[in-house]
Amino acid sequence: MLARMSLPPERAAFYLACLQADSARLAEVGRLGLDAEVPSCPGWTVESVLRHVALVYLHKIEALRSGVRPEPWPPNLDERDTLELYDEARAAIVTALETAGTDLATWTFSPDDKTSAFWYRRMALETVIHRIDAELGHDVVTPVDQDLALDGIDEVLVLMLGGPWWEEGDTEHPVDATIRITSEGRSWTIRLDAKSATVTPGSEGDVDAEVFGDAPEIFLWLWGRGDLDMAQSAGDDDAVLAFRARVAECLN
Repeated sequence: MLARMSLPPERAAFYLACLQADSARLAEVGRLGLDAEVPSCPGWTVESVLRHVALVYLHKIEALRSGVRPEPWPPNLDERDTLELYDEARAAIVTALETAGTDLATWTFSPDDKTSAFWYRRMALETVIHRIDAELGHDVVTPVDQDLALDGIDEVLVLMLGGPWWEEGDTEHPVDATIRITSEGRSWTIRLDAKSATVTPGSEGDVDAEVFGDAPEIFLWLWGRGDLDMAQSAGDDDAVLAFRARVAECLN
């Protein structure tokens, strides 16, 4: 039986609004110049970012349509104009999500949620990160919605880091430590070793280090799009740096 998650209508509407706003901003920044280099993605230009996001949208549209992981992928779209392709894809992903609703059974990479609700959240967060990438390329960074950023912290820690990805112990960063992340009155306690990353909501128990700050700042730091003032951490600085390297490993 497929695992199902419940997404309230107001939360679905929030994700769609963030997706629409951030995808529109990404299009706007793209029109400032496609050749600008993106410092957060070495080797990429703003054009690379727009093409990547367009392909991500098209992939999820097909997954929502078919219910399975699209194979083979990607299609050859090299001849398409980048801005035109991106504009088409950003409109189409909103339509696809609205059409699917939040309870449609479909492929996702989540162990716990195999419904279209998963893609509401994931596409909003994918878009805001790459909007930041393009803005960094032109040095025109704008704020990240605080509520979305806080949700993004949870996604990075619970889904990306805390998934069943480490059982073989094939990490390059076998940090053995307990780290706590605290922002906007919420905390996540992460117990790490070479073969697991166990994420527990809350602030109970001893930790080797704690990182705290505004949600957008912590969110961008986790994604490698911003630096952390080490005055915003307490405890073992080496453990914090090793934790961040482990996060980067699971996001690549």
